[in-house]
Amino acid sequence: MAILRVKEIRRMSREERMRRLSELRAELAKLRTMVKAGGAVEKPARIREIRRTIARILTVNNEEDRSSK
Repeated sequence: MAILRVKEIRRMSREERMRRLSELRAELAKLRTMVKAGGAVEKPARIREIRRTIARILTVNNEEDRSSK
């Protein structure tokens, strides 16, 4: 799964963003479990990419919520 840029996230519908958010959180949990178990992660930087993408999605959602009020 590629990194999502803010422009791409803004073009998504709310439901699509929430679905992608749950997918990313599941992938992050899986990677963190592998690290805790002592396994080698193929791309350690992927954890950072996922965290940042999750933050981007949450930021766009919060901006959308604030603008609708």
